[in-house]
Amino acid sequence: MITRRGFVRVAAASVGTLALRPFGLLPAMAQNDSGYRALVCVFLFGGNDSNNTIVPMDDENFKAYSSLRGSLALPASQLAPTVYSTANAPYAFHGKLVELSNLFASKELAVVANAGPLVQPVTRAEYRAQQTPLPSNLFSHSDQQLQWQTSVAQGNSPTGWAGRVADYIESRKMNSSEFPVFFSVSGNAMFGTGATTQPVAVAPGQSLQLAGFNSSAASQARWRALNSLLKLDSGVALAQAANATLSNSIGDAEALSQALAKGTPLQTQFPATSLGAQLKQVAQVIQVAGYLGMSRQIFFCSLGGFDTHTGELTAHNNLYPQLSQAIQAFYAATQEMGVAQDVTTFTESDFSRTFQATSGDGSDHAWGSHHLVVGGAVKGGQIYGTFPAFALGGPDDTDTRGRWIPTISVDQYGATLASWFGVPATELTTVFPNLGNFSTTNLGFLG
Repeated sequence: MITRRGFVRVAAASVGTLALRPFGLLPAMAQNDSGYRALVCVFLFGGNDSNNTIVPMDDENFKAYSSLRGSLALPASQLAPTVYSTANAPYAFHGKLVELSNLFASKELAVVANAGPLVQPVTRAEYRAQQTPLPSNLFSHSDQQLQWQTSVAQGNSPTGWAGRVADYIESRKMNSSEFPVFFSVSGNAMFGTGATTQPVAVAPGQSLQLAGFNSSAASQARWRALNSLLKLDSGVALAQAANATLSNSIGDAEALSQALAKGTPLQTQFPATSLGAQLKQVAQVIQVAGYLGMSRQIFFCSLGGFDTHTGELTAHNNLYPQLSQAIQAFYAATQEMGVAQDVTTFTESDFSRTFQATSGDGSDHAWGSHHLVVGGAVKGGQIYGTFPAFALGGPDDTDTRGRWIPTISVDQYGATLASWFGVPATELTTVFPNLGNFSTTNLGFLG
Protein backbone atom coordinates (compact mmCIF):
# COMPACT_ATOMS: atom_id res chain seq x y z
CA MET A 1 0.00 0.00 0.00
CA ILE A 2 2.84 2.46 0.64
CA THR A 3 5.91 3.06 -1.45
CA ARG A 4 8.65 5.08 0.22
CA ARG A 5 7.20 8.19 -1.40
CA GLY A 6 3.70 7.22 -0.33
CA PHE A 7 4.93 6.50 3.17
CA VAL A 8 6.17 10.05 3.58
CA ARG A 9 2.71 11.23 2.60
CA VAL A 10 1.21 9.11 5.37
CA ALA A 11 3.61 10.63 7.86
CA ALA A 12 2.86 14.16 6.69
CA ALA A 13 -0.87 13.55 6.80
CA SER A 14 -0.62 12.31 10.37
CA VAL A 15 1.06 15.23 12.13
CA GLY A 16 -0.71 16.00 15.41
CA THR A 17 -2.25 12.55 15.73
CA LEU A 18 0.27 9.80 15.15
CA ALA A 19 2.98 11.72 16.99
CA LEU A 20 0.90 11.48 20.15
CA ARG A 21 0.61 7.72 20.03
CA PRO A 22 3.10 5.29 21.58
CA PHE A 23 5.15 3.45 19.00
CA GLY A 24 3.53 0.28 17.69
CA LEU A 25 0.79 0.03 20.31
CA LEU A 26 -2.06 -1.17 18.13
CA PRO A 27 -3.46 -4.27 19.86
CA ALA A 28 -5.22 -7.05 17.98
CA MET A 29 -8.50 -7.19 19.86
CA ALA A 30 -12.16 -7.71 19.16
CA GLN A 31 -14.45 -4.82 18.33
CA ASN A 32 -15.99 -3.23 21.41
CA ASP A 33 -19.53 -3.74 22.63
CA SER A 34 -20.98 -0.84 20.63
CA GLY A 35 -20.58 -2.83 17.40
CA TYR A 36 -18.84 -1.90 14.17
CA ARG A 37 -19.90 0.81 11.73
CA ALA A 38 -18.16 2.36 8.75
CA LEU A 39 -18.86 5.25 6.41
CA VAL A 40 -17.33 5.12 2.92
CA CYS A 41 -17.31 8.31 0.85
CA VAL A 42 -16.88 8.10 -2.93
CA PHE A 43 -16.12 11.63 -4.16
CA LEU A 44 -16.79 12.27 -7.85
CA PHE A 45 -14.31 15.02 -8.69
CA GLY A 46 -15.17 17.52 -11.40
CA GLY A 47 -18.90 17.80 -10.84
CA ASN A 48 -21.03 14.82 -11.86
CA ASP A 49 -23.94 15.74 -14.12
CA SER A 50 -26.50 13.88 -12.02
CA ASN A 51 -29.27 15.00 -14.37
CA ASN A 52 -28.25 11.92 -16.39
CA THR A 53 -27.52 9.68 -13.40
CA ILE A 54 -31.21 9.05 -12.77
CA VAL A 55 -34.18 10.32 -14.79
CA PRO A 56 -37.87 10.47 -13.81
CA MET A 57 -39.82 8.40 -16.31
CA ASP A 58 -43.37 9.66 -15.82
CA ASP A 59 -44.73 11.17 -19.02
CA GLU A 60 -44.58 14.83 -18.00
CA ASN A 61 -41.04 14.82 -16.61
CA PHE A 62 -39.53 12.61 -19.28
CA LYS A 63 -41.05 14.75 -22.03
CA ALA A 64 -39.56 17.91 -20.43
CA TYR A 65 -36.21 16.16 -19.90
CA SER A 66 -36.06 15.00 -23.52
CA SER A 67 -36.97 18.43 -24.85
CA LEU A 68 -34.85 20.70 -22.63
CA ARG A 69 -31.65 18.66 -22.30
CA GLY A 70 -31.01 18.90 -26.01
CA SER A 71 -28.00 16.86 -27.14
CA LEU A 72 -27.48 15.48 -23.61
CA ALA A 73 -30.94 13.89 -23.37
CA LEU A 74 -30.70 10.11 -23.23
CA PRO A 75 -33.34 8.20 -25.17
CA ALA A 76 -35.13 5.45 -23.29
CA SER A 77 -33.04 2.89 -25.17
CA GLN A 78 -29.88 4.23 -23.47
CA LEU A 79 -31.33 4.07 -19.97
CA ALA A 80 -31.42 1.07 -17.67
CA PRO A 81 -34.79 -0.67 -17.35
CA THR A 82 -37.33 1.44 -15.48
CA VAL A 83 -37.46 0.85 -11.73
CA TYR A 84 -40.17 1.98 -9.36
CA SER A 85 -39.67 3.75 -6.08
CA THR A 86 -41.54 2.65 -2.98
CA ALA A 87 -43.99 5.45 -3.86
CA ASN A 88 -44.58 3.64 -7.19
CA ALA A 89 -42.98 6.43 -9.22
CA PRO A 90 -40.99 5.34 -12.32
CA TYR A 91 -37.27 6.18 -12.68
CA ALA A 92 -34.45 5.02 -14.91
CA PHE A 93 -30.74 5.11 -14.18
CA HIS A 94 -28.18 5.79 -16.89
CA GLY A 95 -27.73 2.65 -18.98
CA LYS A 96 -24.13 2.26 -17.76
CA LEU A 97 -25.29 2.23 -14.12
CA VAL A 98 -27.19 -1.03 -14.36
CA GLU A 99 -25.62 -2.47 -11.18
CA LEU A 100 -26.72 0.57 -9.19
CA SER A 101 -30.16 0.39 -10.77
CA ASN A 102 -30.42 -3.20 -9.56
CA LEU A 103 -29.42 -2.15 -6.04
CA PHE A 104 -32.18 0.48 -6.10
CA ALA A 105 -34.68 -2.16 -7.25
CA SER A 106 -33.60 -4.49 -4.40
CA LYS A 107 -33.95 -1.61 -1.92
CA GLU A 108 -30.26 -1.45 -1.02
CA LEU A 109 -29.69 1.95 -2.66
CA ALA A 110 -31.42 5.26 -2.02
CA VAL A 111 -31.25 8.52 -3.97
CA VAL A 112 -30.95 11.85 -2.17
CA ALA A 113 -32.30 14.39 -4.65
CA ASN A 114 -31.11 17.93 -5.32
CA ALA A 115 -28.60 18.33 -2.47
CA GLY A 116 -25.84 20.90 -2.22
CA PRO A 117 -24.08 23.48 -0.04
CA LEU A 118 -26.47 25.89 1.65
CA VAL A 119 -26.25 28.37 4.52
CA GLN A 120 -30.02 28.22 4.93
CA PRO A 121 -32.99 27.41 2.68
CA VAL A 122 -33.22 29.71 -0.34
CA THR A 123 -35.81 30.31 -3.05
CA ARG A 124 -35.25 31.49 -6.61
CA ALA A 125 -36.62 34.93 -5.72
CA GLU A 126 -34.29 35.22 -2.71
CA TYR A 127 -31.33 34.04 -4.75
CA ARG A 128 -31.91 36.52 -7.55
CA ALA A 129 -32.51 39.38 -5.14
CA GLN A 130 -29.48 38.37 -3.03
CA GLN A 131 -31.77 38.49 0.00
CA THR A 132 -30.32 35.55 1.90
CA PRO A 133 -26.81 34.29 2.72
CA LEU A 134 -25.40 32.14 -0.08
CA PRO A 135 -22.41 29.78 -0.28
CA SER A 136 -19.13 31.46 -1.15
CA ASN A 137 -18.03 31.48 -4.80
CA LEU A 138 -20.85 29.38 -6.16
CA PHE A 139 -20.09 27.19 -9.20
CA SER A 140 -16.36 27.07 -8.34
CA HIS A 141 -14.75 23.62 -8.33
CA SER A 142 -12.36 24.24 -5.46
CA ASP A 143 -14.86 26.09 -3.28
CA GLN A 144 -17.71 23.65 -3.69
CA GLN A 145 -15.40 20.66 -3.23
CA LEU A 146 -14.39 22.16 0.11
CA GLN A 147 -17.99 23.00 1.01
CA TRP A 148 -19.04 19.40 0.44
CA GLN A 149 -16.10 18.16 2.49
CA THR A 150 -16.41 20.68 5.34
CA SER A 151 -20.18 21.46 5.31
CA VAL A 152 -19.16 25.09 5.88
CA ALA A 153 -20.79 27.00 3.03
CA GLN A 154 -19.39 30.44 3.87
CA GLY A 155 -15.84 31.25 4.91
CA ASN A 156 -12.91 28.91 5.41
CA SER A 157 -12.85 25.87 7.65
CA PRO A 158 -9.65 24.20 8.89
CA THR A 159 -11.52 20.93 9.43
CA GLY A 160 -13.77 18.59 7.45
CA TRP A 161 -17.07 17.23 8.68
CA ALA A 162 -15.75 13.67 8.74
CA GLY A 163 -12.74 14.94 10.69
CA ARG A 164 -15.05 16.51 13.26
CA VAL A 165 -16.94 13.21 13.49
CA ALA A 166 -13.56 11.52 14.04
CA ASP A 167 -12.82 14.03 16.83
CA TYR A 168 -16.05 12.96 18.55
CA ILE A 169 -15.32 9.24 18.12
CA GLU A 170 -11.83 9.60 19.58
CA SER A 171 -12.98 11.86 22.43
CA ARG A 172 -15.44 9.16 23.52
CA LYS A 173 -12.86 6.39 23.02
CA MET A 174 -15.31 4.41 20.92
CA ASN A 175 -12.41 2.49 19.39
CA SER A 176 -10.22 0.17 21.43
CA SER A 177 -7.00 1.53 19.95
CA GLU A 178 -5.65 4.85 18.76
CA PHE A 179 -5.41 3.84 15.13
CA PRO A 180 -6.84 6.75 13.09
CA VAL A 181 -10.59 6.85 12.55
CA PHE A 182 -10.26 8.42 9.08
CA PHE A 183 -8.52 6.41 6.38
CA SER A 184 -8.05 7.70 2.83
CA VAL A 185 -7.13 5.54 -0.13
CA SER A 186 -7.23 8.58 -2.43
CA GLY A 187 -4.60 10.95 -1.10
CA ASN A 188 -4.94 13.62 1.54
CA ALA A 189 -8.43 15.09 1.94
CA MET A 190 -9.78 18.03 3.90
CA PHE A 191 -12.86 15.85 4.49
CA GLY A 192 -11.07 13.87 7.23
CA THR A 193 -9.07 16.63 8.91
CA GLY A 194 -10.23 17.19 12.48
CA ALA A 195 -9.37 19.67 15.20
CA THR A 196 -7.64 16.96 17.25
CA THR A 197 -7.38 14.20 14.66
CA GLN A 198 -5.78 14.00 11.23
CA PRO A 199 -6.40 11.71 8.26
CA VAL A 200 -4.06 8.94 7.22
CA ALA A 201 -3.59 8.29 3.51
CA VAL A 202 -2.29 5.13 1.87
CA ALA A 203 -1.96 4.03 -1.74
CA PRO A 204 -3.96 0.85 -2.46
CA GLY A 205 -2.19 -2.26 -3.63
CA GLN A 206 1.38 -1.30 -2.71
CA SER A 207 3.72 -2.63 -0.02
CA LEU A 208 3.23 -1.30 3.49
CA GLN A 209 6.90 -1.62 4.31
CA LEU A 210 9.39 1.23 4.05
CA ALA A 211 11.40 0.59 0.88
CA GLY A 212 15.09 -0.28 1.10
CA PHE A 213 15.01 -2.76 4.00
CA ASN A 214 15.02 -6.56 4.07
CA SER A 215 15.84 -9.42 6.45
CA SER A 216 19.62 -9.41 5.91
CA ALA A 217 21.89 -8.62 8.87
CA ALA A 218 23.17 -5.40 7.26
CA SER A 219 19.64 -4.22 6.45
CA GLN A 220 18.42 -4.96 9.96
CA ALA A 221 21.36 -3.01 11.39
CA ARG A 222 20.37 -0.02 9.24
CA TRP A 223 16.77 -0.45 10.41
CA ARG A 224 17.81 -0.34 14.07
CA ALA A 225 19.99 2.69 13.40
CA LEU A 226 17.07 4.51 11.75
CA ASN A 227 14.82 3.87 14.72
CA SER A 228 17.53 4.97 17.13
CA LEU A 229 17.98 8.22 15.22
CA LEU A 230 14.25 8.86 15.29
CA LYS A 231 14.28 8.55 19.08
CA LEU A 232 17.25 10.86 19.67
CA ASP A 233 16.53 14.13 21.43
CA SER A 234 17.84 16.73 19.01
CA GLY A 235 16.57 19.66 21.04
CA VAL A 236 14.89 21.08 17.94
CA ALA A 237 11.10 21.05 18.37
CA LEU A 238 10.27 20.80 14.67
CA ALA A 239 12.74 17.97 14.13
CA GLN A 240 11.42 16.15 17.21
CA ALA A 241 7.85 16.43 15.96
CA ALA A 242 8.82 15.17 12.50
CA ASN A 243 10.80 12.25 13.98
CA ALA A 244 7.96 11.30 16.30
CA THR A 245 5.50 11.43 13.42
CA LEU A 246 7.64 9.22 11.21
CA SER A 247 8.34 6.82 14.08
CA ASN A 248 4.67 6.42 14.89
CA SER A 249 3.79 6.14 11.20
CA ILE A 250 6.24 3.24 10.92
CA GLY A 251 4.56 1.64 13.91
CA ASP A 252 1.10 2.12 12.46
CA ALA A 253 2.19 0.78 9.07
CA GLU A 254 3.63 -2.29 10.75
CA ALA A 255 0.48 -2.84 12.80
CA LEU A 256 -1.75 -2.45 9.74
CA SER A 257 0.47 -4.81 7.78
CA GLN A 258 0.22 -7.39 10.57
CA ALA A 259 -3.55 -7.00 10.75
CA LEU A 260 -3.97 -7.38 6.98
CA ALA A 261 -1.91 -10.56 7.13
CA LYS A 262 -4.62 -12.03 9.38
CA GLY A 263 -7.31 -11.48 6.77
CA THR A 264 -8.45 -14.09 4.30
CA PRO A 265 -8.67 -13.48 0.53
CA LEU A 266 -12.08 -12.15 -0.43
CA GLN A 267 -14.03 -14.22 -2.94
CA THR A 268 -15.69 -11.09 -4.33
CA GLN A 269 -14.08 -10.00 -7.59
CA PHE A 270 -13.39 -6.29 -7.87
CA PRO A 271 -13.03 -4.54 -11.24
CA ALA A 272 -9.46 -3.74 -12.33
CA THR A 273 -10.01 0.03 -12.14
CA SER A 274 -8.72 2.76 -9.86
CA LEU A 275 -11.97 2.93 -7.88
CA GLY A 276 -12.17 -0.85 -7.83
CA ALA A 277 -8.69 -1.02 -6.29
CA GLN A 278 -9.56 1.66 -3.72
CA LEU A 279 -12.74 -0.06 -2.59
CA LYS A 280 -11.01 -3.44 -2.50
CA GLN A 281 -8.42 -1.95 -0.13
CA VAL A 282 -11.19 -0.51 2.03
CA ALA A 283 -12.87 -3.93 2.18
CA GLN A 284 -9.59 -5.54 3.24
CA VAL A 285 -9.14 -3.03 6.06
CA ILE A 286 -12.75 -3.49 7.22
CA GLN A 287 -12.18 -7.25 7.32
CA VAL A 288 -9.42 -6.82 9.94
CA ALA A 289 -11.02 -3.95 11.88
CA GLY A 290 -11.26 -6.18 14.95
CA TYR A 291 -7.51 -6.82 14.94
CA LEU A 292 -6.97 -3.07 14.84
CA GLY A 293 -9.39 -2.46 17.69
CA MET A 294 -11.74 -0.40 15.52
CA SER A 295 -15.47 0.01 16.04
CA ARG A 296 -15.86 3.15 13.95
CA GLN A 297 -14.06 3.96 10.70
CA ILE A 298 -14.50 6.51 7.91
CA PHE A 299 -12.99 5.91 4.47
CA PHE A 300 -12.41 8.23 1.52
CA CYS A 301 -12.25 7.11 -2.12
CA SER A 302 -12.58 9.09 -5.32
CA LEU A 303 -13.09 9.00 -9.06
CA GLY A 304 -12.17 11.97 -11.27
CA GLY A 305 -13.01 13.09 -14.78
CA PHE A 306 -16.49 14.55 -14.27
CA ASP A 307 -15.70 18.08 -15.47
CA THR A 308 -17.57 17.50 -18.72
CA HIS A 309 -17.67 20.83 -20.56
CA THR A 310 -17.55 18.86 -23.83
CA GLY A 311 -18.12 15.26 -24.85
CA GLU A 312 -20.15 14.41 -21.78
CA LEU A 313 -21.97 11.38 -23.13
CA THR A 314 -18.70 9.69 -24.08
CA ALA A 315 -17.16 10.56 -20.72
CA HIS A 316 -20.10 9.10 -18.80
CA ASN A 317 -20.03 5.94 -20.88
CA ASN A 318 -16.48 5.47 -19.59
CA LEU A 319 -16.88 6.70 -16.01
CA TYR A 320 -20.26 5.31 -15.02
CA PRO A 321 -19.38 1.61 -15.51
CA GLN A 322 -16.35 2.16 -13.24
CA LEU A 323 -18.54 3.74 -10.57
CA SER A 324 -21.37 1.23 -10.81
CA GLN A 325 -19.26 -1.93 -10.95
CA ALA A 326 -16.92 -0.87 -8.12
CA ILE A 327 -19.73 0.06 -5.73
CA GLN A 328 -21.63 -3.13 -6.54
CA ALA A 329 -18.51 -5.23 -5.91
CA PHE A 330 -17.84 -3.43 -2.63
CA TYR A 331 -21.39 -3.99 -1.45
CA ALA A 332 -21.08 -7.68 -2.39
CA ALA A 333 -17.84 -7.84 -0.35
CA THR A 334 -19.61 -6.40 2.71
CA GLN A 335 -22.24 -9.11 2.29
CA GLU A 336 -19.51 -11.74 2.03
CA MET A 337 -17.95 -10.46 5.26
CA GLY A 338 -21.31 -10.27 7.03
CA VAL A 339 -21.10 -6.49 7.61
CA ALA A 340 -23.47 -5.14 4.95
CA GLN A 341 -25.73 -3.74 7.69
CA ASP A 342 -22.75 -1.99 9.27
CA VAL A 343 -21.21 -0.25 6.23
CA THR A 344 -22.78 2.67 4.36
CA THR A 345 -21.33 3.98 1.10
CA PHE A 346 -22.31 7.41 -0.21
CA THR A 347 -21.36 9.80 -2.99
CA GLU A 348 -20.32 13.44 -2.96
CA SER A 349 -19.33 15.69 -5.87
CA ASP A 350 -18.46 19.34 -6.51
CA PHE A 351 -21.90 20.07 -7.97
CA SER A 352 -24.21 18.90 -10.71
CA ARG A 353 -24.18 20.61 -14.08
CA THR A 354 -26.45 22.78 -16.16
CA PHE A 355 -29.55 21.10 -17.52
CA GLN A 356 -29.04 22.99 -20.76
CA ALA A 357 -26.21 21.58 -22.88
CA THR A 358 -23.22 23.53 -24.15
CA SER A 359 -22.34 23.80 -27.83
CA GLY A 360 -19.78 21.02 -27.45
CA ASP A 361 -22.24 18.43 -26.13
CA GLY A 362 -21.18 19.14 -22.57
CA SER A 363 -22.50 21.08 -19.60
CA ASP A 364 -21.37 23.89 -17.32
CA HIS A 365 -20.97 24.18 -13.55
CA ALA A 366 -24.19 24.19 -11.54
CA TRP A 367 -25.31 23.55 -7.94
CA GLY A 368 -27.87 21.03 -6.64
CA SER A 369 -27.07 17.39 -7.36
CA HIS A 370 -28.51 13.89 -6.80
CA HIS A 371 -26.48 11.50 -4.63
CA LEU A 372 -26.45 7.78 -3.98
CA VAL A 373 -26.39 5.92 -0.65
CA VAL A 374 -25.78 2.16 -0.57
CA GLY A 375 -25.79 -0.38 2.25
CA GLY A 376 -27.73 -2.94 4.22
CA ALA A 377 -28.99 -0.29 6.65
CA VAL A 378 -30.21 1.96 3.82
CA LYS A 379 -33.96 2.31 3.40
CA GLY A 380 -33.53 1.88 -0.32
CA GLY A 381 -35.74 2.04 -3.36
CA GLN A 382 -36.73 5.56 -2.37
CA ILE A 383 -36.08 9.14 -3.46
CA TYR A 384 -35.38 11.42 -0.51
CA GLY A 385 -36.21 15.02 -1.30
CA THR A 386 -37.68 16.14 -4.59
CA PHE A 387 -36.40 16.50 -8.13
CA PRO A 388 -36.32 20.06 -9.43
CA ALA A 389 -38.97 21.20 -11.87
CA PHE A 390 -37.58 20.63 -15.35
CA ALA A 391 -38.13 24.21 -16.50
CA LEU A 392 -35.38 26.59 -17.61
CA GLY A 393 -35.97 29.78 -15.67
CA GLY A 394 -38.45 27.86 -13.52
CA PRO A 395 -38.94 27.89 -9.73
CA ASP A 396 -35.81 25.81 -9.01
CA ASP A 397 -33.43 27.50 -11.47
CA THR A 398 -30.89 30.15 -10.48
CA ASP A 399 -31.03 31.61 -14.00
CA THR A 400 -32.27 30.19 -17.30
CA ARG A 401 -29.89 27.26 -17.82
CA GLY A 402 -31.03 24.76 -15.24
CA ARG A 403 -28.66 25.40 -12.34
CA TRP A 404 -30.87 23.81 -9.72
CA ILE A 405 -31.13 25.48 -6.30
CA PRO A 406 -30.63 22.72 -3.71
CA THR A 407 -33.57 21.78 -1.53
CA ILE A 408 -31.42 19.56 0.74
CA SER A 409 -28.23 20.85 2.35
CA VAL A 410 -24.90 19.11 2.80
CA ASP A 411 -25.55 19.53 6.53
CA GLN A 412 -28.77 17.50 6.39
CA TYR A 413 -27.16 14.82 4.21
CA GLY A 414 -24.09 14.53 6.43
CA ALA A 415 -26.05 14.69 9.68
CA THR A 416 -28.18 11.73 8.61
CA LEU A 417 -25.00 9.72 7.96
CA ALA A 418 -23.34 10.92 11.19
CA SER A 419 -26.40 10.09 13.30
CA TRP A 420 -26.38 6.51 12.05
CA PHE A 421 -22.63 6.41 12.69
CA GLY A 422 -23.14 7.22 16.36
CA VAL A 423 -22.99 11.00 16.76
CA PRO A 424 -25.82 12.02 19.13
CA ALA A 425 -28.25 14.78 18.26
CA THR A 426 -26.72 17.04 20.91
CA GLU A 427 -23.36 16.99 19.07
CA LEU A 428 -24.58 17.36 15.49
CA THR A 429 -24.44 21.16 15.40
CA THR A 430 -20.79 20.96 16.45
CA VAL A 431 -20.10 18.85 13.38
CA PHE A 432 -22.53 20.73 11.09
CA PRO A 433 -22.63 24.40 12.16
CA ASN A 434 -25.53 25.39 9.88
CA LEU A 435 -27.72 22.40 10.68
CA GLY A 436 -29.98 24.47 12.95
CA ASN A 437 -31.06 26.56 9.96
CA PHE A 438 -32.99 23.59 8.53
CA SER A 439 -36.23 22.18 9.93
CA THR A 440 -35.34 18.56 9.12
CA THR A 441 -32.05 17.31 10.54
CA ASN A 442 -32.44 13.63 9.64
CA LEU A 443 -33.56 12.70 6.12
CA GLY A 444 -34.49 9.16 7.19
CA PHE A 445 -32.62 7.13 4.60
CA LEU A 446 -30.81 5.02 7.23
CA GLY A 447 -32.44 2.68 9.72
